[in-house]
Amino acid sequence: MSEKITPITILTGYLGAGKTTLMNHLLTNQQGYKVAVIVNDIGEVNIDAKLIADGGFIQEEDKGNVVPLSNGCICCTLKEDLMQQIVDILKTRKFDYILIEASGICEPLPIAQTITMLANSLEQSGLPKMCRLDNVVTVVDSLRLASEFGCGENLIKEDIDEEDIENLLIEQIEFCNVIVLNKIDDVTPEQLNTVKAVIKKLQPTAKIIETNYAKVDVEEIMNTNNFDFEEITSSAGWIKELENDNNEEHVEDDGDEHEHEHEHENEHHHEHHHEHHHHDEGEAEEYGISTFVYTSRKPFDVAKFEKYVNEAFPKSVIRCKGLVWFKSDYDMSYLFEQAGKQFKISETGYWLASAPKEELEQIIANEPEALKDWDDEVGDRIVKLVFIGKDMDKEKIISDLNNLR
Repeated sequence: MSEKITPITILTGYLGAGKTTLMNHLLTNQQGYKVAVIVNDIGEVNIDAKLIADGGFIQEEDKGNVVPLSNGCICCTLKEDLMQQIVDILKTRKFDYILIEASGICEPLPIAQTITMLANSLEQSGLPKMCRLDNVVTVVDSLRLASEFGCGENLIKEDIDEEDIENLLIEQIEFCNVIVLNKIDDVTPEQLNTVKAVIKKLQPTAKIIETNYAKVDVEEIMNTNNFDFEEITSSAGWIKELENDNNEEHVEDDGDEHEHEHEHENEHHHEHHHEHHHHDEGEAEEYGISTFVYTSRKPFDVAKFEKYVNEAFPKSVIRCKGLVWFKSDYDMSYLFEQAGKQFKISETGYWLASAPKEELEQIIANEPEALKDWDDEVGDRIVKLVFIGKDMDKEKIISDLNNLR
């Protein structure tokens, strides 16, 4: 007799969005599932665990279903503990479903990685697969996105104390299968449409469920068979924009003396593109939400770039992400990430063009596609940034970026 595979659903979303309300709703309407619940044991999540345990939905003898984790956040410092916790639950054979309520201050990606790694490691060890990640659900507070963050208009605010709010909100939206757009009665129809337009630009493939009090059909959340790790990691709007950009023919920029017009492909940070300014397919974007991709074969001056980011970065930009290249560090590629007033830059590895001749020849022999769009002068070095925003002045942004070179 084969082992039963237990589905797992992750519930994520920022503080106060309605995750615990959704959890209680699912437990009330679990449609015959025997559900184990894993929650965080930090800050307000302690209260959440108590609400779940004492809310009348779990009988006294079954309060062990609620498994609070201690000493930190399950998605970062407690990866191993989370894995062990899941194994312990599976070993009891008492449950046929696991719900994980992530902390509002956590990204869902590391949790998903942990669960996927557990499922894969069992198979690789010759053991029966006992669990699978079924769904990643992000709960979004419609009013918060519409008012506090202004759908992009006021995303940068000087009085925000919680420094990573914007980044967390966006990363939670970008990595999910389902978005529960909660508290829709708290916003106007126009605000709701704008919020949905923002979400669809950030995450074009996730299903959006509009609701109040987190009331959703259980089958939309549990046992959906919708999760695919490879698909979800490449589903964010900024990635889709890069893919679309790489499959289009681009207009030359008269300011670059060594450009050519051609098509190109996405090859992680070893992309090979000539400078162009990609405009949105000629169609007006509803509610002012638009995207474009900026690319340049000329490196930025790091001092000018830092000054621009810290002093002049447009408030109309909700999300910017991509590769940057600096004159002062000619051979290193960097990943730039922006969400609201939060900015991050990190090394992503050396450009292929920086490799010694023999090593480069070996790389090309193994990966001939690396030369598909190689620039004769700079190789694969490039600046390539995706912008998602509301009422952006695209031409000014492009001009400003050109002045950073």
